[in-house]
Amino acid sequence: MQNDPQLDSQPINGEKINNSDEENQAQGGVQDVDSVEIASGSPLPGVKPQQLDESIRISKETIEILKNQVFGFDTFFITSQDPYEGGVLFKGNLRGQAAKSYEKIRQRMQDKFGDLYKLFFLINPEDDKPVAVVVPRMTLQPETTAVPEWFAAGAFGLVTVFTLLLRNVPALQSNLLSTFDNLDLLKDGLPGALVTALVLGVHEVSHILVANSTGIKLGVPYFVPSWQIGSFGAITRIVNIVSKREDLLKVAIAGPLAGFSLGLVLLLLGFILPPTDGLGVVVDASVFHESLLAGGIAKLLLGNVLKEGTPISVNPLVIWAWAGLLINAINSIPAGELDGGRISFAIWGRKASSRFTAASIVLLGLSSLFNDVAFYWVVLIFFLQRGPIAPLSEEVTDPDGKYVALGVLVLFLGLLVCLPYPFPFTDEVITSF
Repeated sequence: MQNDPQLDSQPINGEKINNSDEENQAQGGVQDVDSVEIASGSPLPGVKPQQLDESIRISKETIEILKNQVFGFDTFFITSQDPYEGGVLFKGNLRGQAAKSYEKIRQRMQDKFGDLYKLFFLINPEDDKPVAVVVPRMTLQPETTAVPEWFAAGAFGLVTVFTLLLRNVPALQSNLLSTFDNLDLLKDGLPGALVTALVLGVHEVSHILVANSTGIKLGVPYFVPSWQIGSFGAITRIVNIVSKREDLLKVAIAGPLAGFSLGLVLLLLGFILPPTDGLGVVVDASVFHESLLAGGIAKLLLGNVLKEGTPISVNPLVIWAWAGLLINAINSIPAGELDGGRISFAIWGRKASSRFTAASIVLLGLSSLFNDVAFYWVVLIFFLQRGPIAPLSEEVTDPDGKYVALGVLVLFLGLLVCLPYPFPFTDEVITSF
């Protein structure tokens, strides 16, 4: 990949973009196209760079047409340009609303060149100003995988089924090797596994339904097994270029909203309905200190029955639903390409999203000193999900306020599930509250 050493051009994924506006203006306006060396490769993070021959790279004649006939005073007034991998990055002044200007430029490009090139409206993280990027579509081909997605996803799914069953059979958790000698005991974990799987399934189906309505294509979901809670949820790639931040936000909030809603209903039913066997699951009251949401609901509904140091019998549905809520909460952490990371990116932009990711990884790292679930999750995020999120076609326009509110609600519910319940379970707490 050849780049002009005098032009510090880097992919827009939260890193610096060379800002040469002042230099170009001092030399007499727009940079001379003959002095620009167009490099090969792909501007999209996570997309395999390719060696392009001269027939695929954007020619100097094409750049002139883009500047003089596609962009303009009514859309995006160009003040300078930089080589940008296989294409060119234009800096200048955005005119009017970003969404309308983008559509005008895109349509003009379509009329002039058909589907040869792809337009991006992004934000320069150095000065928070819009920039336009045009690249050949040939540079946007994704990497191919050696193992078919469905095969790998199926293998992960089978292991997840096993861990969901195992998680609900305490007799086997203390000695995993004994599982193969007592496979008949796994059927005892079937009810709990089905409830947790139902919450997971509703989460993933909601993603798929909303993605179909917004034109976003999702890859095969990889369910991640967990010895502690049965599953960490699913890793689902977005396999096409998302049009705008609002579309990404809609898809990202759909899964957690559905999962939290069903999990809360099942949790309430677990506290209200008596155990079918009359005994239920005996737990110490201190268990409910592990979640602000579960602990608050438990104290509100159980009242004086819930006391410090006192064992209490609850419907196992409480434990199963709680696991589903925790899985949704973990996926709502504002980090990388988790649902929470995509939500924070869609609401506040790429720069803020990268800061949320860094802060979340640090906090999870500290939490892992006391909690093994946090340890496994920080490893998962760091190696598989830390991003960056690939550029959207148009990243300048903010989402509609109602979707922003729903996104913030998802992040808030995740906090309520993960934060501990700090108050003692006594009568005085209820009275003073």
